[in-house]
Amino acid sequence: MKKRTLSFLEIWNMSFGFLGIQMGFALQNANASRILQIFGADVHELSWFWLVAPLTGLIVQPVIGYYSDRTWTRLGRRRPFFLTGAVLAALGLVLMPQADIFVAFLPALWVGAGLLMIMDASFNVAMEPFRALVADNLPSDQRTLGFSIQTVLIGIGAVVGSWLPYVLANWMGISNEATLGKVPLNLLISFVIGAVILLGSILVTVFTTREYSPQELASMEPEAPEETGEKAGLLNIFSDFVKMPKTMRQLSWVQFFSWFGLFGMWVFATPAIAHHIYGLPLDDSGSRGYQDAGDWVGVLFGIYNAVSAVFAFFLPVIARKIGRKTTHAVSLVVGGIGLISVYFAPDQYWLIASMLAVGVAWASILAMPYAILAGSIPARKMGVYMGIFNFFIVIPQIINALIGGPMVKYLYGGNAVYAIVISGISFLLAAALVSRVDDVDDTENEAIR
Repeated sequence: MKKRTLSFLEIWNMSFGFLGIQMGFALQNANASRILQIFGADVHELSWFWLVAPLTGLIVQPVIGYYSDRTWTRLGRRRPFFLTGAVLAALGLVLMPQADIFVAFLPALWVGAGLLMIMDASFNVAMEPFRALVADNLPSDQRTLGFSIQTVLIGIGAVVGSWLPYVLANWMGISNEATLGKVPLNLLISFVIGAVILLGSILVTVFTTREYSPQELASMEPEAPEETGEKAGLLNIFSDFVKMPKTMRQLSWVQFFSWFGLFGMWVFATPAIAHHIYGLPLDDSGSRGYQDAGDWVGVLFGIYNAVSAVFAFFLPVIARKIGRKTTHAVSLVVGGIGLISVYFAPDQYWLIASMLAVGVAWASILAMPYAILAGSIPARKMGVYMGIFNFFIVIPQIINALIGGPMVKYLYGGNAVYAIVISGISFLLAAALVSRVDDVDDTENEAIR
């Protein structure tokens, strides 16, 4: 039995839930630092509060991957997990910017940080099964297309989520002024809208997508029986980690430097741009000028996500011409130059060019590593290995969270723009390491040709 070739619409519907997930992520990435500062966090503390997000991902994704590999219900294999994650993430989106309502019990800052953790854990519960679903349902020659369509939807969702606070404030007249300890109304409404769209998009995938049963998937991989002496159990995650395919091990270093750079950009973009570009004092999070800078960061994040959505359409064509490795390496170089250029931008509008370049890298980061990886993973362990692969996304974020804040405070004198420059250099290191990766599918397809 072979996997059938899916139509464009089928692949689109299968990935549609990612639009809502990424809209929620975009709202979080562009605004969580600002919200935490409103609740009382200092700039150098931001990365420590963000630490809870990758820590939860480190634990949640491989566990969810393991159990989703072994689950079969009336809803299927992966769908129960990303539906549950979507419900919890939507709840986090509604409550996080309103953490001050719990101030009678705990400080708003700690409640906000806790809700950030819950929200990010829920995004991880929803996201990992989506990656595995694409690999489950698509034959190898459609995987690049599948992950590229997923990237398009991620880009669309992220654009809407990133721009929403700016649009509400500047086009619809909803206030973006923050009184002491209170999140602006435009942010509150944006997070509620994000929660509604997240649930709606997930339901589209749940009701339109069919999954292969475990028996059908087993019949597609008769040459890969269970290893002798292997017993079912959660501890298998550790043995699978030790036995990870060579391609995954090689990609781990590419992912490490890619996501180290991304985390630095997400955490420090708002304070970096507010201080370095807008010329605001280092500790001025309550001012109208700082809120304007924060809204502009949302616009910039929307721009790089919009570019990624468009560029993702071209990734399959480019990859067929020059190979997935070269495509990814070049994209990372472009993104690295874009991040470094933030330091040299004379005003906020020049940052648009920087984000155009970052969008090229972001599109490739969301598609190419997974397309390369899927060809090296046995189908019966697709979920758990996609979860383990997340280690190499969250570990660099944890390291950046631990050292990023002290570096900004003690090494950069509080000027967070240098953290953005380091992120660009990190992208360039990731690009250099792509050459060490063995792309199994590319090798096999070349042999067939």
